[in-house]
Amino acid sequence: MSTARAERLVNLVLALLSTRQFLTAERIRGIVPGYADAATDEAFSRMFERDKNELRELGIPLETGRNSVFDSVDGYRIARRDYELGEVDLAPDEATAVALAARLWDSPELTGQAHGALVKLRAAGVEVDEHAAPIVEPRVHTEPTFGPLLAAVQRGQVVRFDYRRSDSPERRLRTLEPWGVVSWRARWYVVGHDRDRDAPRCFRLSRIIGDIRTVGRPGAVRRPPEVNLLEFVAGTSGGHDSAPAMTARLWLAAGRAAGIRRHGKVIGRMSVGDDEGDLVEVDLYFPESAADWVAGHGPDVLVLEPDVLAKSVRDRLERVALGDGR
Repeated sequence: MSTARAERLVNLVLALLSTRQFLTAERIRGIVPGYADAATDEAFSRMFERDKNELRELGIPLETGRNSVFDSVDGYRIARRDYELGEVDLAPDEATAVALAARLWDSPELTGQAHGALVKLRAAGVEVDEHAAPIVEPRVHTEPTFGPLLAAVQRGQVVRFDYRRSDSPERRLRTLEPWGVVSWRARWYVVGHDRDRDAPRCFRLSRIIGDIRTVGRPGAVRRPPEVNLLEFVAGTSGGHDSAPAMTARLWLAAGRAAGIRRHGKVIGRMSVGDDEGDLVEVDLYFPESAADWVAGHGPDVLVLEPDVLAKSVRDRLERVALGDGR
């Protein structure tokens, strides 16, 4: 962002905070430094629209309204009660967790939002260490369609896309009322009402081909409150209703790796070096993605069997140690 635009946005926020009245765009143009540089009314309108969108993306609550029934156009203001941030008190480990969460996403859309959250925390006086170095830094990788689908879910808008089934190279056009995007077994899925089949369905993002097209107006889609997206994906993508592809034997550090423990069975105790832990058996329904899942727990997990899984996990950890997030 240019210095001139940043100064203009600061001046706009100060002006809208300092009044209880709604200020019209024309009034703002006359009192906020920077808008007078617009050569034409159209240029000012474009500039003002961009600035309003920028403030909303920064999380600044911009109100729109009129001061009386006699006003012919809308005005704008920022309610101080909504703008001011309440007291934020994070312990050192919580602040580190926030910083790590901001580094977690491998997605342009969510990376920007995460760093925006860090800016707001610092503005509130909370020290957040972005350079904390965990033993293993996890990364959440997303598909190119993740951002457009998530945006459609947030807008409540119908989408269309070409989809390829796992057992066929043929692509088919799908029209979906999206309810949400969830991750299951290291895969991303969009869940919603399939208009072509007139039934709830989930689609794996990696099998979506081409761009996501929106259909109709925002606000047309509402997620049924009784639907649990994760349970739906787990039940329709194989889950525990099908036979496991393999059973892995793992060592888990005592009291650690809760995510794996929920899916495994403790069959004994075992020590690795000076560290005590549990011997656990886990049924793997998706072996091709299990290595990412296991490696995400870092040194808290050691794969004993099978060898192919142990090697895959070791390769991933070595790449992380060398600085390659993938």
